[in-house]
Amino acid sequence: MALARTRSHKHFQLDAGKLKRAQRALRAKTETETIERALDVVITEHLRNRLTVEANDRFVKSGVNVRDAYGTLDK
Repeated sequence: MALARTRSHKHFQLDAGKLKRAQRALRAKTETETIERALDVVITEHLRNRLTVEANDRFVKSGVNVRDAYGTLDK
């Protein structure tokens, strides 16, 4: 999901343990790659959540009547 390849130098104080765990989880070779992959995951998840909310809103507004075919919701 990489967009423009403009880079800027930033300086952060990060938890070394979290960074190493994220590096292993994301299978990244460097700390920079780890942070970039983690940001990509967050951006992708945000997009997925937004699309899910939009789809749910469309479903609710459609007025579809959902019935309980197995009769388990009345209990």
